[in-house]
Amino acid sequence: MGPFAVTQLLTLISLTVALDNGLLKIPPMGWMAWERFRCDVDCQDDPENCISEGLFRDMADRLAEDGWRELGYEYIIIDDCWMSRLRDEQEKLQPEPSRFPGGIAKLARYIHDRGLKLGIYADMGTHTCMGFPGTTLDKIEIDAQTFASWGVDYLKFDGCYSNPVEQMQGYPLMSKALNATGRPIVYSCSWPAYLGGLPPNVNYSLLGDICHLWRNYYDIQDSWDSVQGIIEWFSDNQDDLQPAAGPGRWNDPDMLIIGNFGLSVDQARSQMALWAIMAAPLIMSNDLRNLANSARAILQNKMIIAINQDPMGIQGRRLLQEKSQIEVYWRPLSHSASALVFLSRRTDMPYLYHTSLAKLNYDAGSYEAYEVFTSSTVTGLNATTVFTVSINPSGVVMWYLIPQQKPRQSDTLYDQHKKASQFMFHKEMSPLV
Repeated sequence: MGPFAVTQLLTLISLTVALDNGLLKIPPMGWMAWERFRCDVDCQDDPENCISEGLFRDMADRLAEDGWRELGYEYIIIDDCWMSRLRDEQEKLQPEPSRFPGGIAKLARYIHDRGLKLGIYADMGTHTCMGFPGTTLDKIEIDAQTFASWGVDYLKFDGCYSNPVEQMQGYPLMSKALNATGRPIVYSCSWPAYLGGLPPNVNYSLLGDICHLWRNYYDIQDSWDSVQGIIEWFSDNQDDLQPAAGPGRWNDPDMLIIGNFGLSVDQARSQMALWAIMAAPLIMSNDLRNLANSARAILQNKMIIAINQDPMGIQGRRLLQEKSQIEVYWRPLSHSASALVFLSRRTDMPYLYHTSLAKLNYDAGSYEAYEVFTSSTVTGLNATTVFTVSINPSGVVMWYLIPQQKPRQSDTLYDQHKKASQFMFHKEMSPLV
C-alpha cells in the first residue's frame, strides 16, 4: 500500500463522525457576493460595490427588510477578497482593515441582530483563487477556531493552489476542525470541482460524511449559456449525482444569477425551476438594492421555494429529451406530491408540447396541477389524458402535482396544496392564495 493509499485510509478512519451537527436538513438559502461583485476591492472609485463591510450590511438589510428572510433566505456569505494580504502576529487570518474596519466579529453581530447568519470564504491552498492568504494544512485548526470566535455560521472552502493529496487530507481535516469548535458551522466543500466532479475520482459517500454541500462543477457566469451548461452536466451525470444528495448533503450547481444582466425573464424562471428540481442551494448573487420586480417575483415565489425545500430532500431527474428540443424534469415531493418542469431548448417561438402523465411514468389515477408561475390550476387530469403546454423559447412550464384522493373529493387543489404547503414551508410563510 503506497503512502497516498495510507493517507486515504487514515483519513476515512479518523473522520467517520467528523460532521455531526445536524445542519442543512433542507438546502440552504441566502445571498453570496461572488458572481455579481467578484473581487472588486476598489472602494475609492466604487464604494457602493466593492467587497467591504458596507456591501454586506446593505445586503443584510435587504434580506431582513424586503421579505427575503421570512421566505428562508438567511445566509449572507462573503466570498474571496475579504482578507488582508498578511496574517496577523498570531498567524490568524484578518480582514483588510480599510474595507472591514469593524472586523468580521462586529459584522457577524450586525447580521445576527437581523435574524440572519454569516458565511465566509477560505481556500485550502497556498493562496485563495484571487491570491489572498490560503489555509494550508498547518493552518486549518487555527482558521477554524478563528471563524468560530468571530461568530461565523457557514464556511465555503475552496481549493485553488492545492493538489489532490493535500485536498484528500485538508477537506476532511477542516470538517473535523469545525466540529471541534463546538459552534454549528455549515461546511461547503469545493473539492469535487477540482477532481472532475464524478466517481471514481470523487467519493460521494465520504463527502456526505464530512461536508453539508459541495460544488461539483465550474463556476456559473452571467449568461444563459452558462446556466444551460450546468443543467446539461448535472442531467447527463444524474445517475452518479442524484443518489449523493439528501438532507444534510447537497449537490451545489452554484449561485442564482437572477436579477443580473445575462438572463431574460424566461431564462430566469428556467434557472429557478431547475434549481428547485435539483434540490439545489438557493444562494442568490445579485444586487438586492436594485432588483427588478420581475426578478423579485421569481426569487420570492413561495411555491418554488416550497418545492426546493421539500423535507424529503430527494433530488429530481431529467426524464426525457425530445427531438423537438423539449426536456422534461421530475422531482418527488412529500405527501405523494411531485413537481414537473417542461424546459424548451428552442430559440424560435413558443412550442406546443403534447404529452400525458402516463407517458411520464405516473401511476393511473386522477391528478390536479398547480402552474407555479401563472398560479393557474389544471383539474380533472387523468394519467392518460393528453394535455398540451405552451413553452417559450429557453423558458419553462412548471407544475406542482397532487393526486386526487377519492375519500376527500371535496378538497380542491387549493385545499390540498394548503395542507401540503404548511408542512413543506420550513419557515413561517403564509399559505399560497
